[in-house]
Amino acid sequence: MHARTGTPSGTADAAGTAGAARTTDAATTSRDAPAIAVQLFAGAAAEYRADTTTVHGTTLQEALEDLLSAASPQAAQVIGRSSFLVNAIACTDRGRELAEGDRLDVLPPFAGG
Repeated sequence: MHARTGTPSGTADAAGTAGAARTTDAATTSRDAPAIAVQLFAGAAAEYRADTTTVHGTTLQEALEDLLSAASPQAAQVIGRSSFLVNAIACTDRGRELAEGDRLDVLPPFAGG
């Protein structure tokens, strides 16, 4: 379920199917799963057409799947190459458990870095 900030137009889902702009809910995970605040940076924000959103998931993997469910193919590609911080700490473990109020930062690759 998403609460997307910004106003995307003509976005496509992760399968590349064009759909109406998503600005509120896209239930892909249980409503019982914790709400995770997402901050997207640089190219990830540009391609996602929003720099903040809310997703639901009990693990990093579930949160990413929820995020990708509302992403265009281009956004999904950038997010797929990104690094992630959970509560300001680098996280590569997609099985990491998340709790209500956790924050996920999506950091795309930076040139020269």
